[in-house]
Amino acid sequence: MEFLGHDIAPLGMGCWPIGGPMYAGDTFVGYSRSDDATSLRTIHAACDADLSLFDTAAAYGAGHSERLLGQGLKGRADVQIVTKVGIAIDEASKQLSFDDPAPEGIEPALDDCLRRLGRDHINLVLLHCNTLAPDKAEPLFDRLDRARDAGKIGAYGWSTDIALNVADVADRSGFAAIQHAMNVLWDAPTLQKQAHESGLLTMVRSPLAMGLLSGAYQAGDRVPEDDIRATPSEWHDYFVDGRPNPELLETISALRDLLTSEGRSLVQGALCWIWGRNPQAIPIPGARTPEQITELAGALQFGPLPEDTMKEIDRILPRGPDPADTPR
Repeated sequence: MEFLGHDIAPLGMGCWPIGGPMYAGDTFVGYSRSDDATSLRTIHAACDADLSLFDTAAAYGAGHSERLLGQGLKGRADVQIVTKVGIAIDEASKQLSFDDPAPEGIEPALDDCLRRLGRDHINLVLLHCNTLAPDKAEPLFDRLDRARDAGKIGAYGWSTDIALNVADVADRSGFAAIQHAMNVLWDAPTLQKQAHESGLLTMVRSPLAMGLLSGAYQAGDRVPEDDIRATPSEWHDYFVDGRPNPELLETISALRDLLTSEGRSLVQGALCWIWGRNPQAIPIPGARTPEQITELAGALQFGPLPEDTMKEIDRILPRGPDPADTPR
């Protein structure tokens, strides 16, 4: 598929899991069990599997994910890098600040991203403020326009689950993409419709429901305490008190045979469901090991789930009201 003038596979590597520790005060907001050497092998495995889109953020590991990505992709001019700005970071303490960003801070933040990535150009930069009001976002996009004019970035967009946010800014000339949460457990039809009508690229985060759709978690399992999934959250229900949500595990069990039809693994079926909803969507599942990347890339040989399978999933899993404008 085409991504800002480049042909890529419709699948990217999400780099939150390789960022390692980061905090909001005393609260863990990173993934556990990352290892830098393994992370670099994972990046190389993604390239070997012909994945050329890498999604990161200044916030991931308070800059550490970007540094690893810069190291792992050194000399690779053929890859597409997406990063995000808008969450303030302290690289030394690994602290994040979620205060509304000031417009004058955007360009220095971009320069820091370029430094960590070891690049003089970033293909796509997303605003990393999910629920920021459009009137506060506009001055930030003005600064991204300046960076685009200076050749530092190719285009920009927004990582948001708020459809009205997208509608308010989609006509900006440099605005090219949105990133939002969607998976077989959490559909996002309004955002998908808005992106299609606005002619925007769509990247899908949490396509595996923060790992719940990996099949690796059983009822009663507990994630490590230093893991975002063990942190109480108002924006996701995939894990509750550090344990997989038992109701969602039952849903996955009911869908397993359909998702794993025709030889797919559960992970691959979950990605193929995304393409069944929108063949132009680009899932960006997180990965921290080469084995995970190999399995993820294997979904490409299957493509979208067949229409009759998609209909059967909808029959088994009837949707409630459209969950538009719910941060995830």
